[in-house]
This record gives sequence, C-alpha cells and structure tokens, in this order.
Amino acid sequence: MSQNLSRRQFVAATAATSVAVVAAPYVRGAYAAGKLTIGFWDHWVPGANKTSTDLVNEWAQKEKVEVQIDYITSQGNKLLLTMPTEAQAKSGHDILASATWQPHAYAELLEPVNDIMEPIIKRNGDVNETVKFLGQADGNWLAVPACSGSQIKGPCSRIDLMKKYANIDVQQMYPAGSPPKAENWTLDTFLKAAEACQKGGYAFGIGLGETTDSVDTAGTIFQSFGAELVDAKGNLTVKTDAVRQALEFYKKLIAFLPPDVPSWDDASNNKWLISGRGAMIMNPPSAWAVAKRDAPDVAAQCWTHGFPSGPKGRFAPYLPFFWSVWNFSKNKEAAKSLLTYLSTPESIEKLVNASGGFDLPAYEKMTTLKAWAEAEPPKGTLYHYPNPYKHQTLSIAAFPAPPKIAQQIYVHATLTKMCLRYYQGETMENTLAWAEGECEGFMRS
Repeated sequence: MSQNLSRRQFVAATAATSVAVVAAPYVRGAYAAGKLTIGFWDHWVPGANKTSTDLVNEWAQKEKVEVQIDYITSQGNKLLLTMPTEAQAKSGHDILASATWQPHAYAELLEPVNDIMEPIIKRNGDVNETVKFLGQADGNWLAVPACSGSQIKGPCSRIDLMKKYANIDVQQMYPAGSPPKAENWTLDTFLKAAEACQKGGYAFGIGLGETTDSVDTAGTIFQSFGAELVDAKGNLTVKTDAVRQALEFYKKLIAFLPPDVPSWDDASNNKWLISGRGAMIMNPPSAWAVAKRDAPDVAAQCWTHGFPSGPKGRFAPYLPFFWSVWNFSKNKEAAKSLLTYLSTPESIEKLVNASGGFDLPAYEKMTTLKAWAEAEPPKGTLYHYPNPYKHQTLSIAAFPAPPKIAQQIYVHATLTKMCLRYYQGETMENTLAWAEGECEGFMRS
C-alpha cells in the first residue's frame, strides 16, 4: 500500500514523535554544499529507523558530509503531502521517500538517476516490470527503488484452518526451502476454499473498501483474468469478456466473505486475522508480526505464500517505495552517493533484518536473505514472501494503463466499486458503463 496510517496502528511501540530529526555532527566534506537533508518514511517496526540512521551516519562519516534525517509519519497522510508541498516550494529535502505513484506524478521535478541505477542493477540484479513501470519514464530512472516500505500483499493463511475446512496443506503447497508445488492452487480452488472456510465459521478476510489493501487484491484478481480497464496505449478496454469474467468471479467470492467487507480499511484484515476469526487475509507480514506479540497461538499457525493462478497467469500485488532526488536539490552528488550506499547488498540486508522481513528489496539477487528463511513461528513462515522462485508476476492494480491514468483508477478504488455495484444487483452492462465513464474522466484530467 501507499504506506498509510494503518500499518502504524498495529504496534503501540511506534507511537513516538511523528517527525524525528537526527543530525550527524560531521564537518563539511568534498560535496558541493557539505550538507544533506533526507526525508525517510517513519517505519512502523521498532528499531528500523535506527538502522537507517546508522547506515546514513556510516556513510556520512566516511564522506565527511553533515546529514539531517527527518522521519516523516504516514499518519494524517503527512508523507504523501510532503512531496507536493516541497514541489510547489521548490525547496525541501535533498532526498525524499516517495510512495508508489509519486515518481511519475512529479517526474518533471526529479533528478534522473540512471547514472547510479545502472551499476546498482548490475550488482544486485534486475528489477521487476512493476518497478520499471513506476520508476521509469522515457527510459530514464526517476527514482531509486527503496527497500524500506516496499511490500508484497500475498495470502497469509492459517495452516490449521485451511487444512481442516478446505483440505489444503499450505506448507506442503509452499514448502520452506523448496520451490512451490502449487499447480492446483487456482482461482477455482481458492473460491472453493473460501466457501468451505466460511461454512466452517472462519471466512477469508478480504476487504472491498476503498483503501489500498482492498484495491491491491482486486487488481491482482483482475489481472489473473487479463482484465484491464485501460490498456498500455491509453485505450478504454472496460467492456471486454475478461472484465466480465473478473466481475463474475468477485460476485461469487463476496458471498463467502464477512458481510461488512465493503467498509473495511487497511487495519480491518489485520484485526480479522489476529482475532482468530479468519482463515486467510491478503497482507504483508505486519499482521503476523503483531500476532506474534498479541496472539501467539494465531501466529504459530500462519503461513505466507503465493496467490492462486487464473486463466492469464499468477500475479501478486507489489507496492514498491522509492527514494527521489529533487532536481532543485543543493547536493545532488552527495544524494546519489548515499542512495548508492543504501542500495548495496550489505545495507539492504541490514534494512530487511531491521524490519523483521517486512521490507522487500526490488532486486532479483536479493530475494533469498536469511531473514525470510529463519523467520518464526512457525519456522519458514516467510520463506516464500519475497517470491524467490519468480513463481508469480509482481504487479500493481490498474496496470498497464499509463501511470497517471492508472493512479486515478487506483486511488478512486474503481475496481472494488465495480465489484460491489455488480454484487449488489446492478446489471453487468450498467456497471461496465459506469466504470467506462469514470475512466474517461480520468483520461481527460
């Protein structure tokens, strides 16, 4: 998700100052201004900010640069609002954490980073198409993929409940330390499992609200059918058989979900799992991490694994974060040097460890770190979280529409609204006509 406030609601220990300032008292060095200001996302995991600070200070001491770090909270959308504020003022941080859609939204004000991304990719491996889709424009890298905050929202299943009610052994299907054995893990199997678990009293916790967790799941299911509202060239493609198939699937699925899912926000599915009432949710490991503290019996039965496959393949919702450098930055050289340092394998592994395995680096050579293999309970529960076998395509809702159109489809929750309209009795053609009108408006704006 675009790191909204719900991630912070799960861990009381993070209820600290919304913007922390850390200054390293090092003398001016070789870089132009001698000082670098950084706006990082205020991480929800206790201790994660300290690791980021330590890495920055290590670099600053070596390079003799004075640094100031602001940790900017997601609460009240402060992080999302920081970027437009600085863009308007053409003043602010040299480096700023930018959420999923922001690099394209402010592309004309960002410093291209091709010069550092090429060696970073050569060392760490290539990035997936979603990172390129969101981080590049016209062949130029707009920003550096950030480890902190990037996430996959895959299924987190209860081992015991899936086995008891759906006759599915998720550990056998996604064994720790081995490739998936998930040929039969399809949308049809998923639907039957949802029905069986709901009848057993433990429904899947999949939201149909307007926040990111709900939209991300809908995006993945639509893509599994090859359903696009707008294609890569910007053409309307709402009234297709693929979109109709996705809506029909969702109509069946919603019948097996908790009745209040249309009002769910990004905290609701976490609470559903932790309460012990759910057999599966779609989420990064934050809900499991809190269950370790608040509901250890639940945590011990959780297994994170891949998405079911549909007629057009197996997809999973991936939300990357980025680190951007303004083109009005006073110290671009130092900013790029620091981002190169934060993108070394050694730095990435420290950031992943500090987040308890929540954060996902974008690079293909960085998907088999010990943090995921050794996470417990149960041991191996996060092994398949980073998609080490490229078992599924990491994507984002509204892809492949041009990013500025896709962003509008995403933030207006067009997909989940379509599903609800059709489920609640609107005719298929009226639902499609409504969605087509919405997309036409996005394209005009």
